[in-house]
Amino acid sequence: MIHTVIMLAFWSVALPVAALVGFPSTFITRDITLFFRMVMWGMKTSVWLAGVRLETEGLEKLDPSKTYIFMSNHTSNLDPPILLPLIPKRTSVMAKKELFRYPILGETMRIGQLVPVDRGNREAGIAAVRAAAEVIRQGLNMTIYVEGKRSFDGKLLPFKKGPFYLAVECAVPVVPVTIVNTNLIMPKARFGITPGTAQVIFHDPIPPSEFGGRDRLMERVWNVINESLPPGQQGSYRKPTEVDAREAARTPVS
Repeated sequence: MIHTVIMLAFWSVALPVAALVGFPSTFITRDITLFFRMVMWGMKTSVWLAGVRLETEGLEKLDPSKTYIFMSNHTSNLDPPILLPLIPKRTSVMAKKELFRYPILGETMRIGQLVPVDRGNREAGIAAVRAAAEVIRQGLNMTIYVEGKRSFDGKLLPFKKGPFYLAVECAVPVVPVTIVNTNLIMPKARFGITPGTAQVIFHDPIPPSEFGGRDRLMERVWNVINESLPPGQQGSYRKPTEVDAREAARTPVS
């Protein structure tokens, strides 16, 4: 618990500083670069202060000059502050639309080209895919947790369809990412952090020429991520047609 307290103390100091320096710079220049770097540094530092150590694999496979869609599993609130700072070049993410309603925060997110998502509205989900496609065409990476929510027990859940529509439409390489052990360090529904080592595996980028369509790409990404999980967290792939229709309709990016 002491590591969690240390992390919170860090953010209690870092957030006001970031706000005082980052927000004015962002609003005056309409450039998110400085603020983005500050946030990424804050994420890395807070993870380290929380007693979490990282083992990374496959970063050498990425070309910083290229644009990618990173598709990752998701088991913990630690996943974003662990993964995002590792990604070469700036990345966008999809965020709850409610966050965009806060005047200063929302405008900063818009300048940073984050994509608002309404989780309960299918038409809004389609609009989010289109907005994400425009962001990617401007040269930004996109990072997506393709299960659509955190897995409670760490087992890989069925994927949402939206990210794969996006990949096919934009025709940029897809990088499957497997995050291991964060479900033990900070499980879902638990606030405290247990010091430990998390592993982040960047798999071989899949070029558009090898997509073979949305469904084949989805199955390939699922299998690649699943095979790198510990045996107790692995599952069996279910085709999209087998996923409950009501759940599929609630996806934020389908």
